Amino acid sequence: MKKLSKEFVDSYKELTPPWGPIGYITYKRTYSRKIEEENRTEEWFETIERCINGLLSIEAKFSKADAELLYDHIFNLRCCLSGRALWQLGTETVEKIGGDSLQNCWAISVNDPVKAFCFTFNELMLGGGVGFNILPENVYELPIIKYKVEVERKDSNDVDFIVPDNREGWVMLLSKVLKSFYYSGKDLIYSTNCIRPRGRAIKSFGGVASESEDLVQGICKIVDILKSRYTKKLRPIDCLDIMNIIGSIVVAGNVRRSAQIALGSIDDTRFIDAKNWNIGTVPNHRCMSNNSVAVNDIKKCSENFWKLYEGEGEPYGLINLDTCQNYGRMVDGRNENVDSNIVGTNPCGEITLESYEACNLGEIFLPNIKDVTQFKEVARLLYESCKTISQLPFIYSETKKVVKKNQRIGIGITGYMQYSHRLHSSTFDEVYKYLKEYDIEYSKKLSVNSSLKLTTVKPSGTLSLLAGVTPGGHPAFSKYYMRRIRMAANDSLVSICRNHGYHVEPALKYDGTRDPKTMIVSFPIKTPKGTVIAEDVNAIDQLETLKYLQKWWSDNSVSITVYYHKKELPGIKKWLKENYDQIKSVSFLLHNEHGFEQAPYEKISKDKYHELSKLINPITKIEDVEETEFEDSLECGGGNCPIK
Repeated sequence: MKKLSKEFVDSYKELTPPWGPIGYITYKRTYSRKIEEENRTEEWFETIERCINGLLSIEAKFSKADAELLYDHIFNLRCCLSGRALWQLGTETVEKIGGDSLQNCWAISVNDPVKAFCFTFNELMLGGGVGFNILPENVYELPIIKYKVEVERKDSNDVDFIVPDNREGWVMLLSKVLKSFYYSGKDLIYSTNCIRPRGRAIKSFGGVASESEDLVQGICKIVDILKSRYTKKLRPIDCLDIMNIIGSIVVAGNVRRSAQIALGSIDDTRFIDAKNWNIGTVPNHRCMSNNSVAVNDIKKCSENFWKLYEGEGEPYGLINLDTCQNYGRMVDGRNENVDSNIVGTNPCGEITLESYEACNLGEIFLPNIKDVTQFKEVARLLYESCKTISQLPFIYSETKKVVKKNQRIGIGITGYMQYSHRLHSSTFDEVYKYLKEYDIEYSKKLSVNSSLKLTTVKPSGTLSLLAGVTPGGHPAFSKYYMRRIRMAANDSLVSICRNHGYHVEPALKYDGTRDPKTMIVSFPIKTPKGTVIAEDVNAIDQLETLKYLQKWWSDNSVSITVYYHKKELPGIKKWLKENYDQIKSVSFLLHNEHGFEQAPYEKISKDKYHELSKLINPITKIEDVEETEFEDSLECGGGNCPIK
């Protein structure tokens, strides 16, 4: 097997990457794996070595020169593999699980009473995010709930099913419950005696176990929903709750993320009001998904819908399935049914996906790119990386089939608002066309289909933090701001942050109570001089940026969360009426008027920043942090995921 030489890797050992203000701590917390034999965690040069060698082990068509070139570009934060790939490439997990372990996100249409929910459960536990389509035309394909059965947990070996202590076992339990209600009509007694206690290490995928109680409670809630719909069909709101409860089970141990997006109907009032806290208490589990409506004609959005944008709940995103299915880049014009089987997007909305399809990403840090030649080079190398990953086997046959057919990838760009050539459309056009031509050549070399779509703009939360660049197509939140990150209370990094002077407090849940198992750590940030900041651009400026990137770069979609003030709503509505056919997806968040006490971003004054900075001893070296992930999906950190 080809590998990078020890001499080459060692030449980077003493070099310092151009980290952003919290780049190093973000890297150590999110992507640095444990080196058991040395009782420490990886450093950046070692993580990249593991990843590049992992790519070389999958596909031998990478030349030694390209492998070293990609290593150098990643080390110097000119580009990066996806967050999932940084965490998993080069590990035994990839050998055992295949491509599922390396994919950021997925999409599923909820039109099967068992498989759709179990697929979501499985992929969330693997660390991916899932977008799920609960439009009525899909949900009402589900059969009626034929039986009303009893499901009981019993601490005994004399039961119908003993839940194995692994991911597959948890998914199997959910599958058996659903099949009992829909097909067999048999009561189910199960035991969780084999599930390891809370806190014990999960060696294959990283992190620690969350014990069985959260699984049991989640199953109870799902059973209650199924019983309530006996002799009837599940409604979209029921499917939303089941999916969200599944998400809450996954994050209950505080070691995995659960990024979800629900795509519902603009005409479904129950769905529209699902997060409207002005009309009643919102169940805690509904914080697990960002919600969007599928609407091809913006005029169909009612006043009741727009009230969410006035602070009467969480504003829903918009997805235009017509443009998703019939366009690549907007500058290339309508291509009828070019992507006709799309059912939605990944949780952040940057990749249009068919049911069971995966989201395969790489990212370019534009401010660190010196010229068009280098732009093309890093785009090519990331393309080859993604194309290599797409050749791996997948757990579900449906995924294997759709990935093989579409070969869809997403080469993203971030730091757009700091890029000196951001208004040079010819630059983006030239690089895109170069990738398109190269895809034809490289696909022939691999004997696979050309990629249906190639490019994207994602929110880029975590990866942009590494380089300290503005996330995706967003401006910097403010000149001075607080960046909040959620961590498990028992994570060793929490005490490290506290000892270094960073503010730490328990997370606040939807119902107003505190969650002692989850801590919020606050980092004061100063934006580099010359950066475009949010208060210097209005909502229309942000929408124009979205349209520009959809026109000239992304043939998938563009994920931008538009920060707005209430007074801007009339202008937003007018712009959408005039331009909605030029975009594929968009989400919104009130700027400092959203009502979230622990929002991921909060503007602070210059004096406050300096006051807090004096209390902090910056973290520059970490060796004893556990190898667990952020609880929330900071990959989706451009404002799309205010609460997880």
